[in-house]
Amino acid sequence: MSNLAAQLQELQTEAASAIASVHDLAALEQERVAYLGKKGKLSQILRGMGKLSAEERPQIGAIANEVKTTIQTDLEARRDRLEQAQIAAQLAAETLDVTMPGVARPLGRIHPLNSIIDRVIEIFVGLGYTVAEGYEMESDYYNFEALNTPPEHPARDMQDTFYLPDGNLLRTHTSSVQIRHMEQNDPPLRIIAPGRVYRRDTVDATHSAVFHQVEILAIDKGLTFTDLKGTLKEFVRQMFGEELAMLFRASYFPFTEPSAEVDVQWEGKWLEVLGCGMVDPNVLKAVGYDPEIYSGFAAGLGVERFAMVLHHIDDIRRLYSSDLRFLNQF
Repeated sequence: MSNLAAQLQELQTEAASAIASVHDLAALEQERVAYLGKKGKLSQILRGMGKLSAEERPQIGAIANEVKTTIQTDLEARRDRLEQAQIAAQLAAETLDVTMPGVARPLGRIHPLNSIIDRVIEIFVGLGYTVAEGYEMESDYYNFEALNTPPEHPARDMQDTFYLPDGNLLRTHTSSVQIRHMEQNDPPLRIIAPGRVYRRDTVDATHSAVFHQVEILAIDKGLTFTDLKGTLKEFVRQMFGEELAMLFRASYFPFTEPSAEVDVQWEGKWLEVLGCGMVDPNVLKAVGYDPEIYSGFAAGLGVERFAMVLHHIDDIRRLYSSDLRFLNQF
């Protein structure tokens, strides 16, 4: 009995020293198995209880339970300290200095074309218009015929068109958006149609095969050319930031009658800025409107033209170059 008791006491002292020297949870688990596992040191000592008398066994059993409890207590205490130390180390490693300056990222800028489109939309939405969008690939009907331009009409020569193998085409203007919108909506209506358009044009400082237009359309009872002039006068005032002298020159567009081109006096020069006119009765008939009841006006402008004028850009190709030296100026 005295031999087993001494072994148990020695085991308790040994376990306490071993547990105290452990520095991570994985090693602590190994010590637990080594002392308290099924094949651990405590189990090996207790195998000698079979040689004890009936009176000695309870005494050794009590001592063994005390040793086991003490070892378990030491293990739990050491585990708590190691877990707390692990958490503290993790917090120290992940601590952020909130006073430290962040990593600087260059701010993006709005492309001059997008800024012009946004400004035009903002002005006309403020005048009660809604934005309408359509397809860049169109049928001949919506791009030409419904706009009073039948197949043999000479006005088709005004727009050198990209035709596709399936008979469709890349729209030459956003007027096709107006036709589709009128087909699906009853008057009165006021819309603005921004978008990309395509024409087979020689690329140079002032021309591009791909460019952007914004067109407006208003249909209602009793609209006149005076309403058109008043609308464009307010648009020009807001767009250029001041009251400018305006000149309406008679012109021709297949889908408006009468038609005009608008010039403004800007920085001492007369500049052509947009085309406009009253919607031709044939266009109203094509979408099912009665021209005896309704009238309307339309106008269109080139976004690149406005960008070049307002930002003093000398070459339209700069707008498509993606040159950061150029874009950083805006």
